[in-house]
Amino acid sequence: MLSAVIGPVAVILIVVIVIAAIAFFKTIRIVPQKSAYIIESLGKYSKTLEAGFHILVPFIDKVAYKHTLKEQAVDVPPQTCITRDNIAVEVDGILYMQVVDAKRASYGIDNYLFAASQLAQTTMRSVIGKLDLDKTFEERDNINSVIVEAVDKASDPWGVKVTRYEVKNIVPPQSIKDAMEKQMRAEREKRAMIAESEGERQSRINRAEGEKQQLIAQSEGEKQKRINEAEGRAAEIEKVAEATSLGIKRIAAAIIEEGGSQAVDLRIAEQYLDEFGKLAKTNNSMIIPTDLSDIASVIKSAKMALSQQKTPTK
Repeated sequence: MLSAVIGPVAVILIVVIVIAAIAFFKTIRIVPQKSAYIIESLGKYSKTLEAGFHILVPFIDKVAYKHTLKEQAVDVPPQTCITRDNIAVEVDGILYMQVVDAKRASYGIDNYLFAASQLAQTTMRSVIGKLDLDKTFEERDNINSVIVEAVDKASDPWGVKVTRYEVKNIVPPQSIKDAMEKQMRAEREKRAMIAESEGERQSRINRAEGEKQQLIAQSEGEKQKRINEAEGRAAEIEKVAEATSLGIKRIAAAIIEEGGSQAVDLRIAEQYLDEFGKLAKTNNSMIIPTDLSDIASVIKSAKMALSQQKTPTK
């Protein structure tokens, strides 16, 4: 009988302990760093829990929303945009945002990530529609800044801060790709031809400059050669003149000495006869002077010239 009574009491006690344990653990909340929990009391907003240890009122308080305060990257799906010159391009990107007010992020909008992504797509179509195809590749920074400004302004009531937006890909149609490839190929060929012509031009300039320097060097060498030859001839003439002058002075000194006059007469006669013999050998006929006294007259003339040289000038 006693055991029958204890059995139901034990079961009830165990159930109460389990319910109390569950209630106790549900009242304890540990919020991680860079996170925020939204607490509702009986279905109404009560408070925002920041990082740390917190205790809730059992069966009254509950965690309605959990938000991360870290910066989040939202992949914006690809979409087709029409440029100002009516070219359809496929564009996608990445949107970076951060929750700055957990309460407004919970109650300001149902899903701020989806809403921000849709707003980025709408703004992208508007921006691309104002640009030509060529400009869409050049104006990426401008496109990013316009989208950030538009989405950030719209998401301010949601308690979300948009930090930046990056265009990932801009994909034109295949026909436009082929045309762009041809244009790029033509541009590369044009640059190659220009570079080749510039190289040929520079090569010709270098060759002309080398030939010019070679001619200048040759002319300088020829000039120096002629100068050296002229200086050599001048030095030779000077040396010959000095030697001749010295020889004449020695001859004059020898004539003054005893027997010098007779030696001069003899030398003049020998040279006269030698030259006369050479003249006679130039023809088959023998030439004989009509008057042999010419030899004496030649010797006399030479002696008179020597005597005049020995006479000092006044």
